[in-house]
Amino acid sequence: MSELGAAEIPVVQADEKPPLPTAKGPVKNPLLDGPILSTLLKLAAPNVVALTAGTCVAIAETSYIGRLGVEPLAAMALVFPFVILMMTMSGGAMGGGVASAIARALGANNAERASALAVHALMIGICFGLTFMIGMLIFGPYLFAALGGRGRVLSEAIGYSQIFFGGAVLPWIMNTLAALLRGTGNMKLPSAIILNSAFFQVLFGGVLGLGLGPVPQFGMRGVAAGTLMAFSIGAAIMAWYLLSGRSRVKLNFKGFRFQRAMFYDILQVGAIACFSPLQIVLTVTIFTHLLANFGTEVLAGYGIGARLEFMLTSLAFAVGIASVPMIGMAIGAGRIARARRIAWTAGGVSFAAVGFFGGFFAINPDIWVNIFTDNAAVRAASREYLSIVGPFLAFVGLAISLYFSSQGAARVIGPVLAQTARLVFVMAGGWWLMSHGAVSTHFFWLAAVSMILLGILAAAAVRFTNWGARDTAIKAG
Repeated sequence: MSELGAAEIPVVQADEKPPLPTAKGPVKNPLLDGPILSTLLKLAAPNVVALTAGTCVAIAETSYIGRLGVEPLAAMALVFPFVILMMTMSGGAMGGGVASAIARALGANNAERASALAVHALMIGICFGLTFMIGMLIFGPYLFAALGGRGRVLSEAIGYSQIFFGGAVLPWIMNTLAALLRGTGNMKLPSAIILNSAFFQVLFGGVLGLGLGPVPQFGMRGVAAGTLMAFSIGAAIMAWYLLSGRSRVKLNFKGFRFQRAMFYDILQVGAIACFSPLQIVLTVTIFTHLLANFGTEVLAGYGIGARLEFMLTSLAFAVGIASVPMIGMAIGAGRIARARRIAWTAGGVSFAAVGFFGGFFAINPDIWVNIFTDNAAVRAASREYLSIVGPFLAFVGLAISLYFSSQGAARVIGPVLAQTARLVFVMAGGWWLMSHGAVSTHFFWLAAVSMILLGILAAAAVRFTNWGARDTAIKAG
């Protein structure tokens, strides 16, 4: 199979039948005509490698924050939901909307439209980055205090937030550029950039956070600054690649004019999809607020467990985002049945992969927990959380994968509503547990049951949502 990257990939016409052979043989697009499972895994593999590097960054970052003390660990638990909100919204939600629009344009063999969409996508990313910057700089301290931050915990959270969100435009630009490339089927370059950024993030964050050699210790502010420095390098490399014309989609500002239809094509998926990470973060912040009532140790322990949860479900991100260009091109070419087969294949792979590792760490939580702290109370809380929720992370993996697949089909509202149902369930359940004097263990079980609910509802949403004009006929047949 030819490389699924920057090379030109011929696109077949919108037909379920293979193209007629010519004297040179049939013209095929691997994303449209290749075997589903092997093509999906080849696209996902670079993402998995990159996310493995991301896991190493998370381990390193949490480890040296742990060296700064229990209060910085608890502070990171307060800030983490908002960092994840921005990163998942830019890379997964709006990023998925960008990749879907690009893939559908290429599936319809309209490269000119794809290039116009690319510039509009970058404008959207910059605007969202500025919105996050202003919002978190103004309201961040009040949000952290409302979540239970007090004293040094609150001051450390504010210090990290001021630096990281002060440069919020950088992550948005980097993730938007990565989405443009993923929409063409090029998973290798964005993944290579993530590897590059991971290296520099560990290097810069560690040096500035802990202080090495002549560099003074900047603490949480230094960790945040190191992250932004790494992101700026990655964004610069991808911008050069897209401007150079090496990609199937060229970022060309010459003769650019704003077109409402282009914004709509991206936002009809991306704007709705943004409600999913928003609701995920609301769910996490509710748990954070509830668990803050049980003390700093429980809050810090939950933060360590939640970070592993994010890392494991990133496997579903790797598979799900790989399904977006495959499904988007299939939808653009009118091949609805193939698009659905891709979605269920990706969902099954994600369920199995996340479930396997979730079960492993449920049985062996100390492998993860002992990396970050030697505080007995923090270790006990984190160990208990992982042993309860670990096996049920498979359902979160399924839901995340189907969420991305729905982005490729431009039918994302169902999985978003599944997240809404989970959020309502957690709010109602949390209120009931608090009113009955529950302990932290009961809240951990609430999280586990909510994961099962999310996975089942997301699967039902995909099953019963119409993915196109031909979908009704396919189901009827």
